[in-house]
Amino acid sequence: MQNLKKSDPELLKFLNQELARQQEGLEMIPSENYVSLAVLEALGSIATNKYAEGYPGKRYYGGCENIDEIENLAIERAKQLFGANYINVQPHSGAPANMAVYFGLLEPGDTILGMDLSHGGHLTHGHPVTFMSKIFNFKRYRTSENGLLDYENIHDMAMEFKPKMILVGYSAYSREIDFQKIYEIAQEIEAYTMADIAHIAGLIAAGEMNNPVPLFDVVTTTTHKTLRGPRGGMIMCKDSDVAKKIDKAVFPGLQGGPHENNIAAKAVAFGEALQPEFKEYIKQVMKNAKVLEKEIKKTDIKICFEQTDNHLLLLDVTPKGISGKQAEQALDKAGITVNKNMIPDDTRSPMDPSGIRIGTPAITTRGMKEEEMKQIAKWIDQALANHDNDSELEKIKKEVKELTSRFPIYG
Repeated sequence: MQNLKKSDPELLKFLNQELARQQEGLEMIPSENYVSLAVLEALGSIATNKYAEGYPGKRYYGGCENIDEIENLAIERAKQLFGANYINVQPHSGAPANMAVYFGLLEPGDTILGMDLSHGGHLTHGHPVTFMSKIFNFKRYRTSENGLLDYENIHDMAMEFKPKMILVGYSAYSREIDFQKIYEIAQEIEAYTMADIAHIAGLIAAGEMNNPVPLFDVVTTTTHKTLRGPRGGMIMCKDSDVAKKIDKAVFPGLQGGPHENNIAAKAVAFGEALQPEFKEYIKQVMKNAKVLEKEIKKTDIKICFEQTDNHLLLLDVTPKGISGKQAEQALDKAGITVNKNMIPDDTRSPMDPSGIRIGTPAITTRGMKEEEMKQIAKWIDQALANHDNDSELEKIKKEVKELTSRFPIYG
C-alpha cells in the first residue's frame, strides 16, 4: 500500500479502517469470505489494463495472447472443479450471469418457475422489484410447513403453468436440493433446467453437496462466497448449442470487455479449490454450521427450515421480542456482522424483517472450529437478549476482539 499511501492517504485511511473492522469482528454473513493474498495480487494485477472483448482466440482487440492464456486457465480449472463441458467465466457477477441465461435461452414473456425470495430464493429468481420480472413471467414456489421443498407442489405448478424453464437455487435456504426430481419434472414439460448454486458452489466443488452440472442444462454461480474467490460470476453448460447461446448473451448481449484481472483472480481461486486443503476447509465449514445449529437450538431463537445441510442458518428472532433489523444492529455493536433477512411468509417488511441470516465460511477461513462456534452461539443469544443494553454489547465486543486476535485474517 506504499503507493496508495503517497497518492491517496484519505482513501487508504478508510481501507485501513475496514481492515481493522474485518480483523476485529466476526464476519458471519454467509455470502462473505476472505480471499487469499494470491487472489488479491491477481485482482490488483496488470491484467486490469487490457481490453479483451470477445472470447479466447476470437477477440476484437489485438494484444490478447496472454489474456487468452489467463482466461483459458480459469476455464479449464473450473471444468475440473465442476465437471462441466462448457464454461463462461466472463460474467461480472451472479445477477448478470442469471440475466444472460434468461436472455440467451428464453423469449420475453416466457414463464420461469423459481423459488420465492421470502422462502430462501434470490432477487434474480423473479422478485417483482427486479428488472427481469418485467420481461419474463415468473411463478414462484415456496417451502412447505416442515421447511422442505415440496416437489409435488413444484410438479403441480409446472403442469399448470408450463414454464419454459424451472429454476432452483437459493440465498437463504439451508437444506439440500434433489436436483434429480427437478430434472424429471422439467423433462415432462420439455423445460430448460437451471440451477443457481452461488451460495453452495464451494460445497459442491468439494464434493459435499449434490452437483447439478452433469444433469441440468445450465448452472450459474458467483465465484466468491463458499468458493472463496473474487467477486464475479460464471455460467456452466453441458450442451454446445446452449453454450453458444449463453456466450452470445454475455457478449455482446449484456457486457462489453470482460474484467480480465478478475478472471485472473478466478483462475487462482479455482486452483486453490482443486487442492486437498480446500476439501478439508469445506468439511469444517459444514461442521461449524451444525455446531451453531445445535447450540442455537438450546436458546429461544427459532431455526427456519428446521436445520442446516450447508453453510448457513436462517433464524427467526421474534421470540426475543425484536425484529431482524434490531438484531442486526445489536450484533453489529457486539462485533458480530450478520444481515437482516425475511423468513418464510414474513409479515414484516424487507427493510425490517423477522429474521437474520448467519453463516460459517469466513470464520472458518480464519481457522475457527467447533469450540469457537459454541462461544459464538452464546454471544449471539446474549447480544439479542441485551439488544438495548449498549454496555453489555460493548462487553461482548471486547470478548469478540480477544477471540479474533488469535485468528488473524492474513497472518
